[in-house]
Amino acid sequence: MPKMKTHRGSAKRFKKTGSGKLRRHHAYTSHLLEGKTPKRKRNLRKGSLVSKGDQKRIEQMVTYL
Repeated sequence: MPKMKTHRGSAKRFKKTGSGKLRRHHAYTSHLLEGKTPKRKRNLRKGSLVSKGDQKRIEQMVTYL
């Protein structure tokens, strides 16, 4: 059986934490920022964790991170 390859697009978007969870960044931060409130933009700056339902699927894509 051949080696599994890391999905390069996912590898650039997700990082593993020390406990093995996956960290991600928020969407909606690249443009049209004038219409968003400062509070909303500030909260989008903070990273968050991948949801439990997506964790297994994304871990398979970034096997070797």
